[in-house]
Amino acid sequence: MGLADDAPAAEIRLDPAIVRDAPAEAVRDARLDRAIMRLALPALGALVAEPLFLLADTAMVGHLGTAPLAGLSLASSVLGTAVGLMVFLAYATTPTVARLRGAGDERAAVAAGLDGLWLAAGLGAGLALLGWWVTPSLVGAFGADRAVDAQASRYLSISMAGLPAMLLVFAAAGLLRGLHDTRTPLVVAALGFGANAALNAAFIYGAGWGIAGSATGTVLAQWGMVVAYLGVVAGHARRVGASGRPRGVGVLRGARAGFWLLLRTASLRAGLLLVTYTATALGSDELAAFQVAMTLFATAAFALDALAIAAQVLVGDRLGGGDLAGVRAVLRRCVAWGVGSGAAVGVVLASLAWVLGPAFTSSAAVARLVVPAVLVLAAGQPLAGLVFVLDGVLIGAGDNRYLAWTGLANLAAFALLAGAVLRWAPRGEWGLVCLMGAYAVGSLAARAGTLSPRAFGSRWLAGGAAGASRV
Repeated sequence: MGLADDAPAAEIRLDPAIVRDAPAEAVRDARLDRAIMRLALPALGALVAEPLFLLADTAMVGHLGTAPLAGLSLASSVLGTAVGLMVFLAYATTPTVARLRGAGDERAAVAAGLDGLWLAAGLGAGLALLGWWVTPSLVGAFGADRAVDAQASRYLSISMAGLPAMLLVFAAAGLLRGLHDTRTPLVVAALGFGANAALNAAFIYGAGWGIAGSATGTVLAQWGMVVAYLGVVAGHARRVGASGRPRGVGVLRGARAGFWLLLRTASLRAGLLLVTYTATALGSDELAAFQVAMTLFATAAFALDALAIAAQVLVGDRLGGGDLAGVRAVLRRCVAWGVGSGAAVGVVLASLAWVLGPAFTSSAAVARLVVPAVLVLAAGQPLAGLVFVLDGVLIGAGDNRYLAWTGLANLAAFALLAGAVLRWAPRGEWGLVCLMGAYAVGSLAARAGTLSPRAFGSRWLAGGAAGASRV
């Protein structure tokens, strides 16, 4: 969706009768809260599965030594960038499917989701081949020492075989979420996490493959998840009579709509690469501690993003049905849940700061560095909750072009902060604190400054199923 004209004020305001009737408004909000939780709680489990894969890898690889853990940090940054850039396969599919479902055309909704699966398969295969070929160059660009480079290259080259599976999981989950089914992704994610942990333990320690065993176990678990998803999606296609063949127009529409989300995500991933590069410059111990802190950041982010998923689904559904007042109510309630949940996550992280380091590394020096980094991370969680929810609302509305351009502005703001850390921050504890503050607080503040005026304005409000073609 592009930059739409302002919607008429009468379409945006709540019904005056509802405003005067406080009990009725309270009942409506309670129902909306239940709808948010029905979507968000299962989505939470599914979203946390991805960082849990990395948490399991980090915990097991961390006890192999500092070089493997630092190598995992570099490899996961590269792999996460490739996968993260393709998140539009879920984030474009979910609101498109939700809009069509909200407009009463479930067959078209499922067909749009199937187009997303075909697009994911093609992109995944191409990226896997390219990624395997350029792995040494990608890892070498970080400038780490030879031992870290070797570990990172080994992990990344094997992991490329799972890249198509990861993209198919994105697209399938996006389809099911748009149909208001967040429970199936939870079940599939739970089974995938269990398989990943068991296979990693067997290959890393049982077979003695080291970091290569971690990558192999994760790839096998990811393809198992794809098999499970495809079975569920095929059932929906049969139920509504949707063809499984790719529709050229639908696939191209998804690619076109995804371009703006790709640009938006590219700015986020560029920020992550920049912060990883900065951590590498601080030293190997700092980089290893940074890997632990950023793994926790990813876990917390995916947990809070469950509310953003609920916002995407509910905003798309209500826009499809033309209920603009309902969209405003979704925005208001999701923001309240986001900030409150962020505060709760921050309290949990702060209370565990002193025990998390030893759980992920056997190095006493690295474990000491983890504590202040986690405390800074905890302080930024309420702001993270606000940012993720507002992001979800605008994605659900298809306001992807705005998200793309402001993402570039936010990246520029963070680049200034990272440059200051490189220029003036010392090595050790205070350097890592400055870096985490710049990323976990500074960059989120920049995003909040660009998302808030837009989300609480009206330029993105456009109801009806026609909006699905622009998402």
